[in-house]
Amino acid sequence: MPHVQSPLRLSADRSALLVVDLQEKLVPVIPSGEAVVKQTERLIDAADRLDVPFAATVQYPQGLGNLVPPIANRVPEPEEKTAFSAAVCRQAIDSWANQGRDQIVIVGIETHVCVLQTVLDLIAEGFRVYVVAEAVASRHGRDHETAIGRMVICGATVLTAESVMFEWLGTSKHPEFKAISQLVKKQRL
Repeated sequence: MPHVQSPLRLSADRSALLVVDLQEKLVPVIPSGEAVVKQTERLIDAADRLDVPFAATVQYPQGLGNLVPPIANRVPEPEEKTAFSAAVCRQAIDSWANQGRDQIVIVGIETHVCVLQTVLDLIAEGFRVYVVAEAVASRHGRDHETAIGRMVICGATVLTAESVMFEWLGTSKHPEFKAISQLVKKQRL
């Protein structure tokens, strides 16, 4: 019997990475904000090496600032929004859908507001949504934990940054295996 790859596994050919609101005035008030930024940097580096497209959003930048420099220096110009859900930012999402990319990996803040509403809306649109556990956060633990639980009940998959990278690779024979292995070995937070 031939090997069957689960459609629930991430594939670099079907995935995209969405960075939600890692902004200058938001990240410092999140206890694990810097850790979220570092994990997001690793995922952007992996996505870049594996030809997985990525995009970012910013919530009301006039008040909350721009993307934090480590992210701003790596992503295309972010789409601005005032709605909490980043699903209103259609440029990247529509482009990904047109490319047949039905798996959206989500990172960002805050878990219980913009991340949660984005996840729920993308699920409603028919996307498979994957939330990176150590790359989303809220100011308060209870808000974060409750939102994670709700997202899972509603159909999102929660996984780790390392799982994302290895699922995108698929095999140790992938030409980028050594480069991704080096990203995996970077300090885990």
